Amino acid sequence: MSGIAFALGATGQIGRAAVRRLAEHGWRVRAASRGVREPGSLWPPDLDIDMVHLDRENDSALNEGIGKGCDVLVDCIAFHTRHARQLCVLRNKIGAVVVISSFMVYTDTAKRTFNTEPQEFPALPVPVAETQPTITPDNDTYAGGKVAVEQTLFMASAFPVTVLLAGMVHGAGSATPREWYFVKRALDRRRIRLLAYRGQSRCHPTATINLAELIRLAATHPGDRVLNAGDPQAPTVLEIAVHIDTVLDQEVEEILLDGAPEAGLGMTPWSIPNPVVLDMRLAERELRYRPITDYATTLPETVTWLVEATRDHDWQKIFPKLASRWRFSRFDYAAEDRWLAVHRVPGRKLSPTENGHRVSGHGGVLVQGLASEHGVEDR
Repeated sequence: MSGIAFALGATGQIGRAAVRRLAEHGWRVRAASRGVREPGSLWPPDLDIDMVHLDRENDSALNEGIGKGCDVLVDCIAFHTRHARQLCVLRNKIGAVVVISSFMVYTDTAKRTFNTEPQEFPALPVPVAETQPTITPDNDTYAGGKVAVEQTLFMASAFPVTVLLAGMVHGAGSATPREWYFVKRALDRRRIRLLAYRGQSRCHPTATINLAELIRLAATHPGDRVLNAGDPQAPTVLEIAVHIDTVLDQEVEEILLDGAPEAGLGMTPWSIPNPVVLDMRLAERELRYRPITDYATTLPETVTWLVEATRDHDWQKIFPKLASRWRFSRFDYAAEDRWLAVHRVPGRKLSPTENGHRVSGHGGVLVQGLASEHGVEDR
């Protein structure tokens, strides 16, 4: 099946990948965005893509933008009940909906959420399936709003709805590239690295191309469903670090910390006290989904893009959204040195030729860290 696809949030990281994937498979895509940009600057010019400039908060503009209708609407920017109701009002113009959500909607049996202290961080099954309970819907928090969108759409029964629960979205073009944590340290020639939780945190990543493929499959096979959307593997923080070291051909001394020390030292964007690993078997059964790539394979492109994008520029001006999200300085090397002066035990250099399967006990230094605040960053 193919036809007309209407994409909201089309020029964002997820939207750009989804629009391209749909167009490459024969869909006529109307790409809606607030910004005024030429399609040729975002996608190959031979693809059947039309730009629509509108603010989705404007109901009349959205109605006019959809025009006579679409076979599928892909919503990358649905954040609360109002957005879901917007779509329901237009039910006569929309054949099916694919909406992007997040794993952050999950809660554990003790009702703990991702907005809590490390001691109260949810302990989810490994892997976590789509049958896992979700938090109470609200329109005040990111995750609560995502649940509100989902429930509103399903209760309305206006059209088939696929909800995709994405992991930590990654890839070139991101406004919040988490890989910058390690790339900047390499560019700063920082050859020592503290990793909280012994570098064993796992927070499932999602490549934009893998998410785009799931969007395409859901558009081609409409239905009411909630599906996890993650890469084929969920690497540990230490594995991510070593993969990036390999791309940059650098050697780093690892200092592996029990828990999380004071002032956020060693806390990477993926550092969480309990693992979040998505079960992808339902997507495989429902849509015959097969991932296009994995995390390590995407890294050379991402790292090259980060190096080029920040060359001779202040990274905080290039990635202002990322800079505002990080609650403490990720690059306070003086604070790290003060901590190391008190706690460090001599370690050994780790070569990038050593594979990324090293876990606790691989030869790094284990020291006792102190508790600190932590909250998972959303996309």
